[in-house]
Amino acid sequence: MTLAVRLMVGALTALLVAPVPVQAQQQLPAQLQSGASSDVPVATQVMRWRMNDADVNSFAFRNMDQLFTTRAVAHSGAVWTFPKVERAMDFAYAFGGKTYTAQQALERTYTNALLIVKDGRIVTEIYRNGSNERTRFMGWSMTKSITSTLVGAALADGLIASLDDQIVRYLPELKGSGYDGVTIRQILQMRSGVDYEERYDFANPGIAASNHINALVKNVARFTDAARTIKRKSKPGEVFAYKTIDTAVLGWLIERVSAYTARKLWEPLGTEADGFYIMDGQPGTGREFSGAGYNATLRDWARFGQMMLDNGVANGKRVVNAEWVKAAQVPAGAEDGMMGGYGYQWWTMPNSPAYAALGLQGQFVFIDPATRTVVVKLSYFPPQEGDAAQETAAFLAAASAWSPAN
Repeated sequence: MTLAVRLMVGALTALLVAPVPVQAQQQLPAQLQSGASSDVPVATQVMRWRMNDADVNSFAFRNMDQLFTTRAVAHSGAVWTFPKVERAMDFAYAFGGKTYTAQQALERTYTNALLIVKDGRIVTEIYRNGSNERTRFMGWSMTKSITSTLVGAALADGLIASLDDQIVRYLPELKGSGYDGVTIRQILQMRSGVDYEERYDFANPGIAASNHINALVKNVARFTDAARTIKRKSKPGEVFAYKTIDTAVLGWLIERVSAYTARKLWEPLGTEADGFYIMDGQPGTGREFSGAGYNATLRDWARFGQMMLDNGVANGKRVVNAEWVKAAQVPAGAEDGMMGGYGYQWWTMPNSPAYAALGLQGQFVFIDPATRTVVVKLSYFPPQEGDAAQETAAFLAAASAWSPAN
């Protein structure tokens, strides 16, 4: 053995027997280390903590069943099939003093998937970033519009006597809280008056951020637990203040009177795939996150929008009564010039009959009765949405006005 070979062998032997420093385990962010300890694995908590971040949300928003315990909402029966007559998106939109093609909007506004339906026909269907027709996308607060529809169904079935009933009639656990004396209608309109600021400053967590951490990240509390002790900030019915806790209470109401998302909505809607809720805990303790946790395919989100456009009818079958559909899209107060108004968990568009289910960081089911258009846009806006929301609004208006070639 030559000297060079002996030296090489010696060096390799030294490397093999040398002690290897132990890598530090993943650490929880400081905000997750305080309070009750969680049984959720550290890596899962960290991913839930970061799921909205710009570098991972395109993936996270379409794989929530890998991050959370879920409850399936089964589809069943005949599928409501839309004719498909795809056309190139040969329209443009104006934003910020410039004109862009519709195709440019896909990347400019962080699009994962897009579906445009004109008078019941699919004219555009686009999947990006590894998604496809089987992908189930997180709706975030579009879930609020689903919860609203279930309240309408429960009202029609007589499970809720009146929207003007106080919520404590059905949820006596809320007696003595800020919800005591608040009606179902006031909660639907986000006018409950309870003291819950929808602010997610995780560096300095308030009630909303703390609720998110404890219920959704750590699973050490139920999201609706905060409603039991919440205080009152303003007189019920007077002040509009958007808050997910209101919708979570409505979801609790639906759970109390009848758990029937599948039977009353998903099956009669003629969906092609199961949907699912993310849960705020394990089976037996966790609840469906009815304020912002529903997931569905692109086409099934479109079926929900088309049903609303068709006044509560899906594939010739009545899903929810027409009076509810009409009432749900009437703003409770004056419409703001930029934000529009708010009905029964649906946003209304200013100076237009259009309305929409909207979700965090760019989720849209946009409905325009004037042009018989439904647009579903599932996005991954950065946490600080900036101009993306306003540019998307310009794109949606142009898509609605678009008349594809026959």
